Amino acid sequence: MATAIQMPSVQSKVSDEEWSARVDLAAAYRLVALYGWDDIIFTHLSVRVPGPEHHFLINPYNLMFEEITASSLVKIDVHGNAVGETPYVTNPAGFTIHSAIHMAREDAKAVVHLHTPYGQAVSAMEFGLLPHTQTAMIAQHDVAYHDYEGIATDLDERERLVADIGTKNAMILRNHGTLTVGETVADAFMRMYFLERACEAQVHMLAAGRENLNTPPQGTPEKVKDQSTGQGMMLLTRMLAWPALLRKLDRIDPSFRN
Repeated sequence: MATAIQMPSVQSKVSDEEWSARVDLAAAYRLVALYGWDDIIFTHLSVRVPGPEHHFLINPYNLMFEEITASSLVKIDVHGNAVGETPYVTNPAGFTIHSAIHMAREDAKAVVHLHTPYGQAVSAMEFGLLPHTQTAMIAQHDVAYHDYEGIATDLDERERLVADIGTKNAMILRNHGTLTVGETVADAFMRMYFLERACEAQVHMLAAGRENLNTPPQGTPEKVKDQSTGQGMMLLTRMLAWPALLRKLDRIDPSFRN
């Protein structure tokens, strides 16, 4: 009979800032599992550890997302090497994608990458994300695209990932999945929430045929962009939505904080 994996707490061994980042990232993993966005053990979320070393935290490769805790996250350097002792290994493809973004974008402190059926479906559509729902209009203006190059174990791909995302905060990886970044875990998670909801709606609405879709009035996507960016969205994410999501997790299973 399988038993729950127990990991000794590392809280006393890390800074308060790193522990806070660990708790937020563990929460994001649990939320991904809760929303059904996980892919057994095969996708990854990461956050940069506060400090000048450019270390970042990523999931142990053998844990389900609902098992991940703040202490079980693995700290690695930009070369993919574990920093400190850990009983776990990490995903090489996760290192390729995440290290590329973390190394190139000082503002990309958190990175979320998923392989959901809806995200993959839109990634395989030639026209990409359509601006036909409010959620898509919130997300679309900030979405870049990266062509598929195979499973991301080739370190040379990092240059092209960075060039393709540019200054945007979301990317559809063609024939692969979705990716978002943010100054905080909360920012990256909420961007992914909007992107994934937009992809899900698009898959459903295309059942009517693209020729039967109602195109929003001219100028509306630009208006929604202005309404959903800037300080207001940041405050909504960090002060309202993220704390509410943490309370939800605490009600369900607070062990992510361990």
